[in-house]
Amino acid sequence: MSSPHDFDFLHGDWEVRNRRRTDFLAPDGDWTEFPAVCHCRPLFDGAANIDEIDMPALGAKGATLRLFDRETREWSLNWAASRSGKLFPPVVGRFEGDRGEFYGDDTHDGKDVRVRFVWSGVSPTGARWEQAFSVDGGETWVTNWTMDFSRPPVS
Repeated sequence: MSSPHDFDFLHGDWEVRNRRRTDFLAPDGDWTEFPAVCHCRPLFDGAANIDEIDMPALGAKGATLRLFDRETREWSLNWAASRSGKLFPPVVGRFEGDRGEFYGDDTHDGKDVRVRFVWSGVSPTGARWEQAFSVDGGETWVTNWTMDFSRPPVS
C-alpha cells in the first residue's frame, strides 16, 4: 500500500539516461537518447518532494512536484516544463509493492491522450521511470519516454 515515504528512494542526485520517441504516438517510431542530471529533495517530512531535471541536449529543464494525499493514499505527480512554462495535468496513483503506476488525462498534438507513468526497479542506486500514451482510453499504450536513474560516482 502506498505511504508518504514511497518516493524517499528518489531524494538526492542522479544521472539519468533518457530514451524518447521522436513521435510520442507512433508505436514504431524512432528513439533518441540523451543524458540528464536530476536532483530531488523531500518536503512535508517525506509526504511530498520536488525534483528538477536538466536536459542540456534538449536545451530544457523540467520539474516534478509529488504530493501524497493522506485520505486517498495516492500520489499526484505534477510536471512542469521550462520551455513552455506550463504545468501539465497531474497523474495520480500509488505503489503496489515495488511498482508505482500513475494515470491522468492530457492532450498531445491536439489529441486527447490517457497518460501513464510507471516507476519500477527501485533500489538505493537506481530506478526506472517510463511514460506511455493511449489514444483509445487505455486499451493500448505507446511507451514514448524512459528514464534510467543511477547514482553519480562518489568523488
